Amino acid sequence: MADPEHETPTEVAERAGEEEDTGAQVAPIVRLEEVAVTTGEEDEEVLYDQKAKLYRFDKEGNQWKERGAGTVKLLKHRSTGKIRLVMRQAKTLKICANHLVFATLSVQEHTGNDKSCVWHATDFSDGELKDEMFCMRFGSVENRKGFMEMIEKTTASLGRNEEKEDKEVDAAAEVLGHLKVGGNASGAAAEEAAPQPENPPETEQKAAAEPATEKEL
Repeated sequence: MADPEHETPTEVAERAGEEEDTGAQVAPIVRLEEVAVTTGEEDEEVLYDQKAKLYRFDKEGNQWKERGAGTVKLLKHRSTGKIRLVMRQAKTLKICANHLVFATLSVQEHTGNDKSCVWHATDFSDGELKDEMFCMRFGSVENRKGFMEMIEKTTASLGRNEEKEDKEVDAAAEVLGHLKVGGNASGAAAEEAAPQPENPPETEQKAAAEPATEKEL
């Protein structure tokens, strides 16, 4: 064994490690179990996703305020077919935009910034419906154009579906109208064709009304 007074720093460190290593194993006090986290998007299909930064217009302060930076998505529900726009903050995953997309939604390029676009929507990200004006800024003009093109494509598809549903409703109403008219006509014809009771001949009525005489008896 080397003389402690003449040990090198490396030998001192190795000896200290051997003395401190007891070989004991300490079990964790609390066992953490894996917990499944749901986002509410499990039943939806992702139609579009892109990184961006979102702003909302503060009417009281008359200025734009940042809502967060993250990923904006267009999600389509597999059962209902409804489409919504959802955006979460990148680090906290807090929702900063959450509203349905209707055929009437219109997205416009922001004046003075070709990487941004603006639109109005009834938003539910704060747990209650609010009429909001949003502005979204993308990393490039191409990303902004891609977002607007996807919105236009989605709203056009929703408009065609609504038009188709309206035509189906009108066709069903027309069929019901024909059935109703036909039923009334049949009833009127049946009533008109029903035989009316005939009045007995006048002589028979008179004979029935007069009492019989002795000769007749």
